[in-house]
Amino acid sequence: MTLPKPLVPLGDKPILEIIINQLRKSGFNHVTITVNHMADIIKAFFGDGSKWGITIDYTLEDKALSTMGPLTLVKDLPDNFLVMNGDVLTDLDFGSFYDNHIRNQSLFTIGAHRRKERIDYGLLHIDEKQLLTQFEEKPDYDFLVSMGIYMANKAILNHIPSDTFFGFDHLMYELLGIKKAVKVMEYDGYWLDIGRPSDYEIATQKINDPAFTL
Repeated sequence: MTLPKPLVPLGDKPILEIIINQLRKSGFNHVTITVNHMADIIKAFFGDGSKWGITIDYTLEDKALSTMGPLTLVKDLPDNFLVMNGDVLTDLDFGSFYDNHIRNQSLFTIGAHRRKERIDYGLLHIDEKQLLTQFEEKPDYDFLVSMGIYMANKAILNHIPSDTFFGFDHLMYELLGIKKAVKVMEYDGYWLDIGRPSDYEIATQKINDPAFTL
């Protein structure tokens, strides 16, 4: 049986347990987990959160709603709240991230990380006559990417349709289209997306390093 991503193990704990412990240490006291696939397994493992000294509840999707659509299912959202994927390993201080969002009075704040990726091909640049103008052998490119960690003001719900598949990408296109300001907070610390096999391999080695602490 394939485990749902939040229960993928890193060391002796699933990634979501590591995240929940980090959130509790950062001062968060209530986590809502959006579940659909294998919901019973996730709920059986985490229960009401009392084991970790934090309140955990759940929203159940009857159909796939992507990353932002499930926010319309959460009752009694606070004025500002953290939204994040359940499969990231980072040493980001979530409390400081929250405070930064509040201080800037942002509608939406994106946690961002700069990554260097190698293109495993020889890149060809051509002109309008299909003639080669430049060649790059397996170049490295520098990108600023979303960490899958966000702070949101409750007003963001005005831009998310209910009962609709609506992802982070849809929300960004919507906000850019109506010229709503979106804050980007670049973080140069540790971050891996363990949904990527290469990142998961690195994370597994890192989590077993006695010198590594979160």
